[in-house]
Amino acid sequence: MIPVRRDFNFKLPPERALDWHNEGRHVTAFLNTLSVFFPVGERFFITSVRNYRDQITDAELLKAVTGFIGQEAMHGREHEEYNDLLAGLGLPVKRQEAQVKVLLDWAQKHLPKSTQLSATIALEHFTAFLADRVLSDENVVGKAHPAYAQLWRWHALEETEHKAVAFDVWRAIFKPSFKSYVARTSGLALATVIFLALVAKHYRENISADSKAGSHVQGLAKLFKVLMVNPGVISKSVKPWADYFKPGFHPWDHRNAAYLQELEVFAPHEAEEALAA
Repeated sequence: MIPVRRDFNFKLPPERALDWHNEGRHVTAFLNTLSVFFPVGERFFITSVRNYRDQITDAELLKAVTGFIGQEAMHGREHEEYNDLLAGLGLPVKRQEAQVKVLLDWAQKHLPKSTQLSATIALEHFTAFLADRVLSDENVVGKAHPAYAQLWRWHALEETEHKAVAFDVWRAIFKPSFKSYVARTSGLALATVIFLALVAKHYRENISADSKAGSHVQGLAKLFKVLMVNPGVISKSVKPWADYFKPGFHPWDHRNAAYLQELEVFAPHEAEEALAA
């Protein structure tokens, strides 16, 4: 699977940025909060993989790494514009991005490159199973405003396309052993705790900054339903998350490549046409 760099531009209407999801502003705020992590995070992923590119001897894997870097760069660009839009509406996303950057800059300065790559493959696994929820259940974003839904679906498709690249770099550099298994799986355990804690913190800040959020009790009830009941973004991700701890795990054990056929006809301008129709 060789990822392809696609230069798409998504024109997100600013007037819908805080209520683009059909389940309301609290669910919108949660998904907007996830966008905070991508520009800085994607750059961290790129660097973590680049650290080992000179040690890769497999020509196909080198091509895959190039595609991975290209895709992550595009994701970072589009989510940077998305975050700029949110910041313009008064959300503290720039401060939140800076906090994430401080954490990842510290990791790059103080942690071994192997630990940085372990964190990368762990978080790539995180994005892969969340992407699968987006692609497999239209109730996640499929009924939302089409421009925002398209951006999230495009991101999910490309995360799926390159979900094994960083993992394959890890496997090429660190041969199977108990030590490499512990290094790999501890990366996911630690990344999960840190990531979820930051998401919760930044979500609270973002929903508090939305003066039109309305009842927090009702909004949190809707968010709980989306995350834990239907479509169950979190509850239905527990098993794929846990699969990472299997000794012989590989990202393509979760076989969902069929969704990638959509990339052959993907066109962001369709969202604008849908709105004009």
